[in-house]
Amino acid sequence: MSKVPQQNTTTDANGVSVIHTPAHTSGLQQVPQLVPVSPGGGGKAVPPSKQGKKNSFVDRNSDEYRQRRERNNMAVKKSRLKSKQKAQDTLQRVNQLKEENERLEAKIKLLTKELSVLKDLFLEHAHSFADNVQPVGTETTTANPENSGQ
Repeated sequence: MSKVPQQNTTTDANGVSVIHTPAHTSGLQQVPQLVPVSPGGGGKAVPPSKQGKKNSFVDRNSDEYRQRRERNNMAVKKSRLKSKQKAQDTLQRVNQLKEENERLEAKIKLLTKELSVLKDLFLEHAHSFADNVQPVGTETTTANPENSGQ
């Protein structure tokens, strides 16, 4: 018959059951197995900062409680002021960017008009230049009266 190792079960301060079994005869250290206390096994994990505070009763008239509440109230006030300041800074930045955008759009309009005027001047000059210049290889057919009798 095979021998079944003996198990001891304990519950720690956090409500977690720990199963301890005797170490193997080979000298290896046994690692405890964590088992949930509830049979369903689907409880929420509790952060370490709240593990000891779960069932502790706090006297609301104590000095420690009043100090903790005051510190917390100051931290909340500071956090809200910081959030409000950040929102104001963001709004100010949005307004600056809107003004800059409007200024740049006005500059674009001005430069577009200037470009249009310069294009028109260039095209007018190009047309008048083309009218005054004759294509190469074309001679005038009109006779020059000064050179005609020689």
